[in-house]
Amino acid sequence: MGHWQKDTPGVMELPSGRLVRGRSLRRGPAAEPFPTYGVYLLGQEPPDVPWETRWIKWPDFRLPSDREQALTIFRDALERSGTGRVEFACGGGRGRTGTALACLAVLDGTPSDQAVAYVRRHYDPHAVEMPWQKRYVVNLLTRR
Repeated sequence: MGHWQKDTPGVMELPSGRLVRGRSLRRGPAAEPFPTYGVYLLGQEPPDVPWETRWIKWPDFRLPSDREQALTIFRDALERSGTGRVEFACGGGRGRTGTALACLAVLDGTPSDQAVAYVRRHYDPHAVEMPWQKRYVVNLLTRR
């Protein structure tokens, strides 16, 4: 299937070395190489694309509508990033996308209280925009 190249715009390396891409949907269609799996974080269904996708219903500046479903999709995306090109995208590519990437970092072994800083260092300094998004990341694995 292929992997991302580290120098591809929006690509972030997780602590394990796996690569994932974050992207803004408002900046137009995905550039090649295309993802093999996309996770779209939007309040309404994303547009159709020619690769496999999952939709997490996630209104702008909020949290996922179904947190258990989101965690399942995050785990699946992390697993798929070992063999393919996984991307996460929302409208602006920072708040929801940054939050999801921080959740992946937690699942990949980053301490939850350090995951937002990790994503801000390795993806976008403005990632994870709202205080409740940061709390969501910190508490990702403690809620049941």
